[in-house]
Amino acid sequence: MFTIAYHPIYKHPLPEGHRFPMIKYELLPQQLLHEGTATNKMFFEPEIADLAPIFAVHTKEYVDHLIHLTLDARAARKIGFPLSAELVERELRIAQGTIIGVQNAINDGVAFNIAGGTHHAYSNHGEAFCLLNDQAIGAQFLLNKKLAKKVLIVDLDVHQGNGTAEIFQNNEAVFTFSMHGKSNYPFKKETSDLDIALPDGTSDDDYLRILNATLPNLIETQKPDFIFYLSGVDIVDTDKLGKLGCSLQGCKKRDEIVFELCRKHQIPVQCSMGGGYSPEIKTIIEAHANTYRVAKDIFH
Repeated sequence: MFTIAYHPIYKHPLPEGHRFPMIKYELLPQQLLHEGTATNKMFFEPEIADLAPIFAVHTKEYVDHLIHLTLDARAARKIGFPLSAELVERELRIAQGTIIGVQNAINDGVAFNIAGGTHHAYSNHGEAFCLLNDQAIGAQFLLNKKLAKKVLIVDLDVHQGNGTAEIFQNNEAVFTFSMHGKSNYPFKKETSDLDIALPDGTSDDDYLRILNATLPNLIETQKPDFIFYLSGVDIVDTDKLGKLGCSLQGCKKRDEIVFELCRKHQIPVQCSMGGGYSPEIKTIIEAHANTYRVAKDIFH
């Protein structure tokens, strides 16, 4: 049985115009419970994270400005959400959900965070709806606690994990792999340990062929003892912010490839949801729910 981090604050209400992306955080748990993919006892509500793991990844100056709501106007605009105490609390709980998740994954094989995947948060600033980089925080926590020696971050969101790349650019204990849309945000990319930039309209066949040719080799050469998986579903062809051409079934097959490799090599994996912005909420929920369904089939 895997665990799922979820807190009611994940669906924190935002001003009109920002609300749609947040609806999925309320509906996805309901769907998983309704269909029996998850049970109530699999969910846990994360506390607010201690600041020590946050400071291990983000600068104290930046975090202090977040907590005290004193970011300057330009820095706040880069984040994209109106800054509030509730929003900062939400990010601290998401970070703690991933920290607990990595520990649970070591025992259970896989663990989930309904939110997270905030890979655009840099060490010293946030951007694109990301304030704190939950998987980077989780990775450094593992290393600092000596629960892992080598970490592989598999970022398959349609947008490059620019913040994650910056945070770990000089850290040989973390290998960052991002496969993303070439012409998508961020338009100025950072340099991951491995970046694969896909052309607009990339189909299921091409996407899965490239992933199958890359990820098994990475695991063999890097020999990670922990994997973080950012499973953004904005690779589907209906996504408003993505430009790839993958189907729902192709997206599900992507999840199968990642989880089957983790299972085969007995490498624990923590999964954060990342993006999903199709016009119909049912498409977003179906794509995200597929990730949990696949994990249930493979790990249990």
